[in-house]
Amino acid sequence: MKVFTAILAISASIPSVLAHYRFPSLIVGGTTTGQYQYVRQNSNMNSPVENVQSTDFTCNAGARLGSNTGTYEVAAGSTVGFALDQQVFHPGPYIVYLGQAPSSITNLNSWDGSGANWFKIHQRQITFGSNGPNWEMLNSLTFKLPTRIPSGLYLLRIEHIALHSASNYPGAQFYISCAQLRITGGSGGSPAKVSIPGVYSGQEPGIKLNIYYPILNSYNFPGPAVYS
Repeated sequence: MKVFTAILAISASIPSVLAHYRFPSLIVGGTTTGQYQYVRQNSNMNSPVENVQSTDFTCNAGARLGSNTGTYEVAAGSTVGFALDQQVFHPGPYIVYLGQAPSSITNLNSWDGSGANWFKIHQRQITFGSNGPNWEMLNSLTFKLPTRIPSGLYLLRIEHIALHSASNYPGAQFYISCAQLRITGGSGGSPAKVSIPGVYSGQEPGIKLNIYYPILNSYNFPGPAVYS
């Protein structure tokens, strides 16, 4: 009977692990919006993408277009972010990009994020101790939008790179979501832009690495520098 009870307990814990974690909610000014109200909903319940050259790498599987996703109007320089559906439980960094829709796009729902339209706006800094990196297992992440950007339509893309099996490529797992924004009050600026996919090869030292041995005392974030 005790064995049967133990099996039931283990089985009950499996779905949450299989489902992993996602970033379904946009945060603006301290207010968390509804799940998938302004965030494109992915079709992959297991969530992570491992192929950095796949079109799924832009906004996750099934989220190339916005479908019924709303677009949130927010001022440049505002504090925004993402809330998760459960706490992160894999070690790894958090990185955020903005993708500016071409001027021909009047409705973000129809834009797939293709082309060199993306620039990095945030990467969560990592602290280190005697045992290596202190990977943060967050429930939410907030940051400021740049002020020196053109006003317009943008995709706000977050990725958490899970590095627990990253010794080979593919191995690192990318947990990705894209929110739809109309940014107002921007003061211009011309950030250098990259394509997603295209920004990573998968061979970067921040993507292909053993986080367990030797003990890490630094971490190289993949991709371009943060635009400021």
